[in-house]
Amino acid sequence: MAPHLKFPVAVLLFFGLLILTFTGCETSGAKKPTTLPAQANAPTVDPPAATKTQPPTAESQQAAKAEPTSQSEPAEAVIAQAEKEYAAGQANYRAGHLEAAKASFDQAFNTLLSSNLDIHTNERLEQEFDKIVEGTHEIEMAALQQGDGFQQPRSEPAPIDEANDITFPIDPNIRAKAEAEIKTTKSDLPLVLNDQVAMFINYFSSQRGKATLENAWARAGRYREMISQILKQVGVPQDLIYLAQAESGFQPLALSRAGARGIWQFMAGTAELSGLQRNWWVDDRLDPEKSTWAAARHLKDLYNQFGDWYLAMAAYNAGAGTIQHAVQRTGYADFWELYRRGVLPQETRNYVPIILAETIMAKNPEQYGLERVAADPPPKTNQVTIDYPVDLRLVAECVDSSVDYLQELNPSLLRMTTPKGESFTLNLPAGTEAKYETAIAAIPLDMRTYWRYHRVEYGDTLPAIARKYHTSVSSIQEANNLSGDNIKAGAKLIIPVAPGANRVAYSHHPIRYRVRRGDTVPSVADDFEVPVAKLRKWNHLRGNALRPGRTLLIYKPVTAESADAAPSETRSESAPARHDSKSKQTGKYQAAKSKAQYSKKTKKSQAAKYHRVKKGETLRSIAHTNHTSVAALKRDNPNLAANLRPGDVLVIRK
Repeated sequence: MAPHLKFPVAVLLFFGLLILTFTGCETSGAKKPTTLPAQANAPTVDPPAATKTQPPTAESQQAAKAEPTSQSEPAEAVIAQAEKEYAAGQANYRAGHLEAAKASFDQAFNTLLSSNLDIHTNERLEQEFDKIVEGTHEIEMAALQQGDGFQQPRSEPAPIDEANDITFPIDPNIRAKAEAEIKTTKSDLPLVLNDQVAMFINYFSSQRGKATLENAWARAGRYREMISQILKQVGVPQDLIYLAQAESGFQPLALSRAGARGIWQFMAGTAELSGLQRNWWVDDRLDPEKSTWAAARHLKDLYNQFGDWYLAMAAYNAGAGTIQHAVQRTGYADFWELYRRGVLPQETRNYVPIILAETIMAKNPEQYGLERVAADPPPKTNQVTIDYPVDLRLVAECVDSSVDYLQELNPSLLRMTTPKGESFTLNLPAGTEAKYETAIAAIPLDMRTYWRYHRVEYGDTLPAIARKYHTSVSSIQEANNLSGDNIKAGAKLIIPVAPGANRVAYSHHPIRYRVRRGDTVPSVADDFEVPVAKLRKWNHLRGNALRPGRTLLIYKPVTAESADAAPSETRSESAPARHDSKSKQTGKYQAAKSKAQYSKKTKKSQAAKYHRVKKGETLRSIAHTNHTSVAALKRDNPNLAANLRPGDVLVIRK
């Protein structure tokens, strides 16, 4: 058999060598797979590397420009994503969804700033960053025209979040007492006592938890009667009031980590489905009465769906779909069984026990020391329905109240002014409805977001009042039919304030400032006379530290006279001179520049005097003492330091 095998082996060796000749050599250690690879895509062909001996031709340079580089491709992707987020922010802003708009604008900034690409060395990225900064700034300026700016509504932390974070030991004595109490406790909700409920009774009996419970118990007095009546009319258990107590502590401004708001902690989507209005001006989730109606109806619907109040409360927290899925998954329509099987979100596992614990304790106030807590009285109010925008400061002046109290009476109002283009029910202190109607009638309809009232105090003068409100003496005299400057203490004057006079305007185009060693966010903000919060927002800064060499965008404050010239501002600038080591290098240039700019202005010859700064003095106090303005002091002292120091000498012209 052996002789017959020699020929085939030789032939095979010949063909094997022939194949190797055509296909090239393989690594001896590699083994070919017996099946095709999972991916059969053609390999990417890398462009040939350029050689030093063969410079690129004009044709190759033109082709290279036509093709995107490896650096421009990720830049374009980043820009496209930022544009998408910015467009979403604009859409949310137009729809009045402030929080969503801010989130989208922030995401647009973060998309650019968090990329691994250097914005300042990539022209397209830098243009996109400037576009988004300026666009967001323009929107904020438009927001100022409609109210009090592009800012978040007031809020307080929701107590439910703190309770959810705790794990508390169970005191056997407290549990034993609760077990005895529950046997005689009357409630229209089913009450049980187990380890989960006992843990939260123990927590709310501790020093930390007791303060939360007592604050809620006190605030409950404001709304108990109103809530009780609504729960009764809707036909749901009265003790559901303790759901609101656990959620918010009866704080209308309560805001949870998840974004739920108000006494009944509605999420935005559920609020919309429940008929609660949300726009730029108002958020009905913060209205105690409207949100109580919505919560009562929603809870009734959930009970009709699940046939169990524990499951209804769990669904109120987690959503009906989540609870329905848990029931279908396990086959148990029982909250405690779902709890034991671990199919509920952690927050929902705690949610029902927290409500039951607070219900048991509220039903037995003597045992838990709650009888000593005085309940707040219900607010006494008059309501007026208006169809015009009015500034709350003007309303407060009309009825001789405070802005803070008016905001407390109208928690659903997000802005400092009432809605524009729609009706609004304004809550006023009891007995002031007629007083308001009389006072507001003297203010022109289109000036009620600008004009003010001023109660004359002893020592007030018309020029001082005019300066305070950025108006003129003649305007105040005309609005109040005054023939002279004499005013009496206690009199109430109409103050005709021009639209925008009390608002700080900022240039439409930013300047660029390169950070120097030793700069901080507060020091730069002080140098350029802009709020620290604005500087952080324009540049997405956190904290006070700044890296030397970084470029900051700064929108400088402008006066009404210079607002039209704002678009032509310089695109880069050094910080105003300071009396420290880093200012010495640029001090002469700054002084010469300021002096040259000042000399171009035509002005009458004015007598000048000099003032040496004393300890504790400020520009405002010096201006007041010398019957001039802060702006005039800065004008006449162009090299003025951002922070006055005792011994500095100021020029004061009269």
